[in-house]
Order: sequence, then C-alpha cells, then structure tokens
Amino acid sequence: MNTEERAAHLAAAIAHFPWLGETTATDLLALLTAELGDPQVLENFRWHGKHLSRAVAPAVILHIISGNTPAAGLQSLIRGLLLGSHNLCKLPAAGLPELLQFRDALPPELAARVGLATHLPAEWIERAEAVIVFGNDETVRQFRSLARPEQAFVGHGHKLSFGIVFDDPKLASVPGAARDASIFDQLGCLSPHVFYIAGDAFSYAIRLADEMEKFDAREPRRALSIAEANAVRNRRAELAFRAANDKRIAVLQSAGTTSWTVVFDATPEFPRSPLNRFVFVKPLPADLAAELAPVRRHLGAIGMWTPSIENARKLAALGASRLCPIGRMQLTPWTWHQDGQPALTPLVRWVDFEADDRVTR
Repeated sequence: MNTEERAAHLAAAIAHFPWLGETTATDLLALLTAELGDPQVLENFRWHGKHLSRAVAPAVILHIISGNTPAAGLQSLIRGLLLGSHNLCKLPAAGLPELLQFRDALPPELAARVGLATHLPAEWIERAEAVIVFGNDETVRQFRSLARPEQAFVGHGHKLSFGIVFDDPKLASVPGAARDASIFDQLGCLSPHVFYIAGDAFSYAIRLADEMEKFDAREPRRALSIAEANAVRNRRAELAFRAANDKRIAVLQSAGTTSWTVVFDATPEFPRSPLNRFVFVKPLPADLAAELAPVRRHLGAIGMWTPSIENARKLAALGASRLCPIGRMQLTPWTWHQDGQPALTPLVRWVDFEADDRVTR
C-alpha cells in the first residue's frame, strides 16, 4: 500500500470520528508535504538541493498514550500509519475504546500495523525505533531515561491552555468558549482553564454559565469517579467560602450536580481548574505576561477572540505554541506543530544519494 492509498484509507476511517475534524486524504498528504517536502519522498528519492534524498520511516513506533482524551492518541497513531510504520500503542489501564474502534474501521492491511495493549510488554520498547510519550512530566522523564540513544524520542508532557477575549461587545464568542471548556470534559491539553476578558468579565461569566448549561443539555458530561467528583465539590466549596468574604469572586454552577462550573475571579494569579467542565473567567490583567510567568513553560494553546494577526502578534511571545479562534481550541489542523514541534520529521531517518551526471532531474 503506497502513501496515497494509506492517506485515503485513513481519511475514510477518520470520518467515523467527527471530533477529529473533517479530514480528507489531501489534508493528510499536506502534512507530509509541509514536513517532508513531498509525500513521495517516503517511497522514492527526490531532489534536495544538489543531491537526492529519501525519508525512511521507523519500522516500529511505540506510542505511550495517556487516558485524558482519545484525540491525542488517535492523532499520533494516524500519523504513524501515514508514515507506513507498525504502531504499538500502550493504552491506559482503563483502555481507550476509540482506538480499538478506529483499528476496526481500517482495511486489514493497515489494521495489522496496529498493536494495542493496556500493559507494556518489555519487547515493545526493544522493538521500537521511535517512542512517542503522552503524559505528565514525570512519565515523559521516565520513558526518556529508558530510550536508547538511537531511538527517536518525542515527549508530550503537561500543558495548560486558556482563552483571551480582546473585543466582543455582543459576546459572540461565548458559545465557542463553552464548547472549548466542555468537549472531552476539559481533560485535554488544549482545554482552557480560564478565559481572560478585556471588558465586562462578570457579564461574560454569566453568559458563559448559560451556554455551559445548554451544552450540557445537548452533550452531558460522563459520570465522574468519586475522586473526580470530590475534587469539583471541594474546589467549589473553597471558592464559595472565599466569595462570601470577597466580592471579586462569584461561583456559578449546575444545580444539584457537578456537571459544570463557571467562576468569576478578579483576583491575580492563573487559576488551576479541577477539570471536568470547571472554568474560570477573569478580567484581562494589565500585565498578562507577569500573571502567566509561573505557568509559562507549561502553556499549550491560547484561544483568541478575535483571531486577527495583530492579536496573534501580541500573544506570540507568551510561551504557548498554538494560537487559534475561541471555539476551535480542540480542533487542530493536521499540519499543526504539537507543543511547538513538527510531528513527523523527528521520527524519520534521511538517506542522501549524491548522484553522478547520469542522473538527471
């Protein structure tokens, strides 16, 4: 199966998972073009300056996949299959049924290139020519220490994301903000913890609470574990106690459930959410960079409203690697640089062929 055929089959399988975004074979081939220069370079030598080059994909890629969302793991698997590699996926203990469903949607030739397990066989690390790890910083450090010098290694550690509204007098961004804070139950690295508002932040929080309620009615949150539910309840109680003595804080929440929470918080600092649709709304501080300084190295994405080039220039130096419209924080293009790095080029090995005069362009 050649590269174009793999792209076509992968796009057909992706269509069964609308939360991955509308994807065509052309979109996947564009990723290869953006990173490798030419999709055909995986199969044939192509001119590269004054010589020819070919990209050799890893025979085996090991993916260590975290349990927060299926999206990151699926995207990593899809990229590995696009390269033509065999992919070994170590799933979290509870499993990720979406990866099994995706494998079942593939033609047999591609499905045979996917191995899934909730434990990590020792031979998988030995077989892998490349290792991709999703998890907290400690998990990434652990597997980096196990990787051999010749193994390609890509680590995706803990990330925090947020939104910022520069100008939205009609609050048109609010439905998108509710979607960003609700999809995947806010467990992904691209899920916003907070929205900074230039303007009436309290009114924004009220409208956001209304939209979170509407989103929950359409797409209810999954049932939480006892620990997760208690984390939400404890954070609510802490903030309610503070709100009773501090008018800079107000807690808006789902009645009788932990389904969603919106907190208006005008106190300084970047707040940490207990996740599971628990989001903060804060006035935009005069010195945003100073407020973000303690979390700068963990910043992932910034959702913007409006997403203009002028606003992007303002935010580019803050430390996040992705700037996007509010409402699309969970919908990444296939060509995005995850955590600010290319996805495919760290995995492939290049072979250069310096031809003589008998080889022409």
